Amino acid sequence: MKKKLLSLLLVGLMGASIVACGDTGSGSTSSGNSSKSIRLVNGKIEVDSQLKKLAEMYEEETGVHVEIESMGGGIDIQGELKAYYQSDNMPDIFVCGGAADFDNWDGLLQDMSDQAWVSDTDAAYTSDDGVVGFPYTTEAVGLAYNADILSAAGVDPASITGPESMRKAFETIDSKKDELGLTAVIGYYAEPVNLYWSTGNHLFGNYLDAGLDRDDRTYIDMLSDGGKLDDARFADFADMVELFNEYADQSLLVSGTYDQQILNFASGKYAFVTQGSWIGATMTGDDANAYKEAGNFECGMIPYAFEEGIDTILTNSPSWWAVYNGGNVTEAEAFLQWMAGDEAQEVLVMEAGFISPYKSCTYVANDPFAETISEYTAAGKTSAWHWLEMTDGYSQNYTGQVFADFASGTLSKEEFISTFKQVTENAYAQ
Repeated sequence: MKKKLLSLLLVGLMGASIVACGDTGSGSTSSGNSSKSIRLVNGKIEVDSQLKKLAEMYEEETGVHVEIESMGGGIDIQGELKAYYQSDNMPDIFVCGGAADFDNWDGLLQDMSDQAWVSDTDAAYTSDDGVVGFPYTTEAVGLAYNADILSAAGVDPASITGPESMRKAFETIDSKKDELGLTAVIGYYAEPVNLYWSTGNHLFGNYLDAGLDRDDRTYIDMLSDGGKLDDARFADFADMVELFNEYADQSLLVSGTYDQQILNFASGKYAFVTQGSWIGATMTGDDANAYKEAGNFECGMIPYAFEEGIDTILTNSPSWWAVYNGGNVTEAEAFLQWMAGDEAQEVLVMEAGFISPYKSCTYVANDPFAETISEYTAAGKTSAWHWLEMTDGYSQNYTGQVFADFASGTLSKEEFISTFKQVTENAYAQ
């Protein structure tokens, strides 16, 4: 509903203190009202310096001042933005993290469908108002692997194209587990309290999207229609989960933590791990010593090919930049177009460590998964993250426990399927 933010703010923010620009710790002073000045609210404070460098470069080239206002450290960014709106102090460009954030600004965002960068990426955020989100980095969900281990085992990751070849690869690696120094073939953890998001969102997200075109909504639409699942596709998905249960680290399968999962993979104890590309930062950060001792092995990612021929990984921007349609739209759009270009992409990728969502970008970040994601993106072999549209609490309150019960042996595969269908119907009946 257009302008619904007005009523939301009047009810939810009546009496809230008005936060002036510059009071967020960013050192900002400009209001951004000049036609030669724009303001961008950034939600990744860790790249504040790189964005300010880009702003300086842009001003040198164009004469347009770009004020970077970075928020982080637990700040409620959407709350701050709503206060800005109340005080008529909106930035020209600001961060939105997903559907809920974009819904806050229904009718207040610029449709950027006509911008040149849109045709160069598959990760733009689209709403009923058009293309309203500019992607600046990419994260991916796929079956991550240790390339050195697969090579030593004589397994070509490109040969894993479906259920039979996946099982064959697992069996081959398992037969050489001792000589490869492995604890388990795969680091699959189904702990239900703290890792429900890994099974219930990311792994199940492949049931929804793996192998599909980015705009194919077949299975998310079924799910939204009363919690329906496709029997044949979900049965194939269950077969893959059963395979993971069989070849996982049994001591940690239903009790392990995220930190243990990533550390063990970084240490070379698993050939595969069921996590996304974000673990690269942990491997080269907190787990850098363990990763170095394991040889700083090459990493890759393959599709969750639970059906023969599935050839995509799931990629998405974790957040986007939106343009306020009541601000300096022309200057804001011009800056974003420049940010999608070669000069800015070099800084974003090589200095900020982002994985570019733009097909024309030739830079590859120093991240274990950057190269493989860039290759999938350039080849157009990516699917969407429609799990973001699942009903609230679906994985946390309903399906995470079902994955755990299947992993522990409490449920057979047939019971896993029937129970999953039952709790899904219950979740969507709420």
